[in-house]
Amino acid sequence: MFNDIGALEIVALVVLAVLIFGPDKLPKVIQDVSRTIRKIREFSDSAKADIRQELGPEFKDFEFDDLNPKKFIRKQLDNDELGLKEIRNGFDLKKEMNEVADAVHGRDSDSDSTSSAPSGSAASSSGARVDMQKKPANPASVDRPPFDADAT
Repeated sequence: MFNDIGALEIVALVVLAVLIFGPDKLPKVIQDVSRTIRKIREFSDSAKADIRQELGPEFKDFEFDDLNPKKFIRKQLDNDELGLKEIRNGFDLKKEMNEVADAVHGRDSDSDSTSSAPSGSAASSSGARVDMQKKPANPASVDRPPFDADAT
């Protein structure tokens, strides 16, 4: 429950408790808190027992920890009845993202990165950025899409 609390935090909490409650009332406060925690645990255990009893024998292996979404997903991935490991291993996110980036930049995704751009293009094979401020040397040789005044 308190896995990430270190020794310094515990010392700070003890000093804070002594300052707030005082050394005279602190033992009684600790007893009251421990008694309350014990009652909460007993109530929780009895509620779990009642739920298990009401569910019946077909849910005898039911664990309440399985209701935690992270544990539920891990348990389902370990079972692998649906072949999820094969699907997960077959999907390479880096490769997919590189293909999308190549498509956006107009590069050929099938060829290697050394031959991905023609020698005369603005995007070189080293992956340099295109200078959008620089005008082409010969404007007549550049094929531009038609200008749509309604789209701007």
